[in-house]
Amino acid sequence: MNKTADAFLRLVTIMDELRAQCPWDQKQTIHSLRAMTIEELYELVDAIDANDWQGIKEELGDLFLHLLFYAKIGTEQEQFVLEDVLQSIAEKLVRRHPHIYGDTKVTDEEEVKRNWQKIKSAEGQANKSILEGVPKSLPAVVKALRIQEKAKQVGFEWEHKEDVWKKVEEEVDEFKEAIDSNDSANMEAEFGDILFSLINYARFLQIDPEAALEKTNQKFIQRFKAMEAIAASQQQSLANLSLAQMDELWNSVKHKN
Repeated sequence: MNKTADAFLRLVTIMDELRAQCPWDQKQTIHSLRAMTIEELYELVDAIDANDWQGIKEELGDLFLHLLFYAKIGTEQEQFVLEDVLQSIAEKLVRRHPHIYGDTKVTDEEEVKRNWQKIKSAEGQANKSILEGVPKSLPAVVKALRIQEKAKQVGFEWEHKEDVWKKVEEEVDEFKEAIDSNDSANMEAEFGDILFSLINYARFLQIDPEAALEKTNQKFIQRFKAMEAIAASQQQSLANLSLAQMDELWNSVKHKN
């Protein structure tokens, strides 16, 4: 048995021991683990964004533990065993990659995606909406992107990015009309339409909207903290400055980074 298999089995054994002997681990359920799993996933995302390979290694380990925890509880509930989980994903990957494990020929990644969707339909999901594969709990920006990608798989897609931008402009005009009519419910709906259209346009430009927004978040944080530092060096607080003074500080910081 190779070292990877040995390490995996050791972790499985530790999980079994913790579940049997540790009061905290014994108490956990799939619902109590849920929030912690999401937190671990975001910690992995932070490590990825920072290009922190040591952190990525550690966070992957934490996620592996959580996956084994769910499998252990599934076994206790007589729903499935770990082998079922592993065999299921292995069989799915083989089945949905006929260009690797069969005679199907593909020319690019888009054709791979279309084949994947056709195979899913053939697996008994033909009467289900293609959008049911989008998790309900995804953050809104990521969910919008996944919805658009799913719709594209069946050909519901703009042909040219110029058409997508026209849609953005159309939604902006409708948002302005909602503002002029002071219709708060419609303003919210039209603002959502603008965001959805912008995400779609970003997708056409091969920009990850979630990553782009996060970079802007980090840029704002960096500049705002720099403003606070400058104010503190002058024995002042931002709260005591006028908007014009803060704007001057912002422009000063902005030109530096």
